[in-house]
Amino acid sequence: MKIWAGYGSEHSMNLVMIGHFATAGEAEAVKQAIEEMETVAHLEMEAGRLVVGEPARRFPEALSNVIRALHLYSLGPTDLQQFCYDVTTKQHDKTVIIRTDEIEVSAYMKVLLDKGARIEVFSGHDFPDQARSL
Repeated sequence: MKIWAGYGSEHSMNLVMIGHFATAGEAEAVKQAIEEMETVAHLEMEAGRLVVGEPARRFPEALSNVIRALHLYSLGPTDLQQFCYDVTTKQHDKTVIIRTDEIEVSAYMKVLLDKGARIEVFSGHDFPDQARSL
């Protein structure tokens, strides 16, 4: 019997980003803002107006409206596809916890910073005890 072992170039980042806020209400509002951006980005992707892998040169109108409503003016058109990635967002008390296997997370960081967060970013691979406790 022959056993094959293979190695791929794909690597899961197991990235953890934590936004710390002054109040639980601020954290909840940011989680809702992220969820709204993700919902609209997915709708735009399904409609063909946002294509993952092809950075947008302009804001699709629906996303532009959400960005204005949420006052997220640091986001650029090239950030938008990140809201279509596989990301888990949780709110716990005064923190928003974002977990993903992606390395491109600048859009999420911009949202957290725009809304006044102090941010921690680390690899769950390198700090498994901290990642498990979240």
